[in-house]
Amino acid sequence: MTAAAPAGPARRVGAAAVVCLGLFMLGLDLTVLNVAVPDLQGDLDTSTAQVQWIVDGYAVVLGGTVLAVGAFTDAWGRRRSFVCGVAVCAGASLGGALSGHPWQVITARCVMGAGAALLMPATLAVLHHLFPEAHLRSRAIAAWAAVGGMGGLCGPVIGGWLVEHSSWRAAFWINLPLAAVLIVLALVLVPESHARRRTGFDVPGAALSAAGLLALVWSITESPHRGWTSPAALTGFTVAALLLAAFVGRQLRAPAPMLPLYLLRVPGIGVAAVALALMSFAMFGALFVLTLYLQGVLGYGPWQAGVRTLPLPAGLALGAVCAVPVRARLGGKVPVVGGLLLVTAGFAILATTTPDSDYPHCAAFQLVAGVGAGLVAAAATESVMGSVATERAGLGSAINDATRQVGSALGVAVQGSLLAAVFTSRLATSLTDLHAPALVAEAAEHSMLSVPAQAMRLPGPLRAGVLAAARRAFTDAMTLTAVVAGAVTLVTAAAAARWLGRPEGPRDARRPRDGHAAEPAAAGAPGGGVSSGIER
Repeated sequence: MTAAAPAGPARRVGAAAVVCLGLFMLGLDLTVLNVAVPDLQGDLDTSTAQVQWIVDGYAVVLGGTVLAVGAFTDAWGRRRSFVCGVAVCAGASLGGALSGHPWQVITARCVMGAGAALLMPATLAVLHHLFPEAHLRSRAIAAWAAVGGMGGLCGPVIGGWLVEHSSWRAAFWINLPLAAVLIVLALVLVPESHARRRTGFDVPGAALSAAGLLALVWSITESPHRGWTSPAALTGFTVAALLLAAFVGRQLRAPAPMLPLYLLRVPGIGVAAVALALMSFAMFGALFVLTLYLQGVLGYGPWQAGVRTLPLPAGLALGAVCAVPVRARLGGKVPVVGGLLLVTAGFAILATTTPDSDYPHCAAFQLVAGVGAGLVAAAATESVMGSVATERAGLGSAINDATRQVGSALGVAVQGSLLAAVFTSRLATSLTDLHAPALVAEAAEHSMLSVPAQAMRLPGPLRAGVLAAARRAFTDAMTLTAVVAGAVTLVTAAAAARWLGRPEGPRDARRPRDGHAAEPAAAGAPGGGVSSGIER
């Protein structure tokens, strides 16, 4: 049994706006605390490791659980998942706002990640159902990519304003009225949709997937602090490998697997998802570094630093809008490869930063890389979603989301640890030459942003020397992270140019399984696949 998308363009646009607003909240929560780090550290006396978990805990849980939850979303109900996800995020935000210890903030952020895992796949699955027409779906996904990216990249701006006018706690309080509005609007405007499954949900597969990805993302996040070859890190990676291997084995044997592995062999899904993951590795790691640079080196306050990250979401929105006509005219490969090359060019600009560089140099990086990231996000997401049937829209969205979140967590962990290691090493050498007090070096090991405060306690000439040394050390470290990120996106562009072909539509992702015939596409829904049932 099939059902059409909601009648009337006004209702479809309204429902799309609601789920995109939910995605904006999700993206906002991902980065809103980035520029609040100094205020949070001063209030709760957090270490660098605790700060990174506050920033990254959200992405760890989201990346670890979104694949399993997204597959479940199709059967459970996409609106139901969206509403429940928003409610969980709201409850966790209340806990975060009332926290008095770092571990409580970390816990709140992790629970918010669990709510986001319910919410995020549902947003894209709802759009896939609302717009079965290929050309309308392409525009809706471009808007989704632009709004989601703007949420994440506007987080520092909103967070900075909230910190300067209130405190870091306001970054949690802001979710409560937004969540209430989203829940009401979703219940009124968004139709329920779900897949009609012949068999039960693959619970063992979902459990293995969630456990394996959680172990993997935890290991990636903790390795910079514990050491990449420490017993804890090696144990974590080993456990992750064993669990994910068991998950693959389960998917090969299960009569109704949670993730049919043949989906990943479709270039429009597998290659596009990898491109999204590695673009996220580069961009979210760079955003983490950039917010520290704007405050610690250029000396901007939280609000000023946040405003100066606006070229990045502006560029991303422009790139996402441009992706629609480029993809329609030239196919999916051109905007993905071209976008990755633009991101690489942006990192080439950032890699030429010197201690004397000012904000315009930083803004140029953001604009160029932002446009490239928007092209990749919109075109690669449409490639993934255009290769799955509506029956599996939640799973397709989950593949898209899981790879992006793992890439984001890896980017913050790798670029953050590389930045800290190079900065600490270069600064320690300079401080020895300057005969600076040991307290300055200890402050640098505790938090990079605490060095200026320690330097202000020193006599004039020594203070100037320490501040200049810290600026040089941070610039050297940041340019190295830019070289690494740019190399990753350049290699990804070459791989996409080689293996990412023109998507052939959802039939690629509907290979018959276990003797069942592939289901026909819904009439009048070009490229849309099987329409899901609707409960009005």
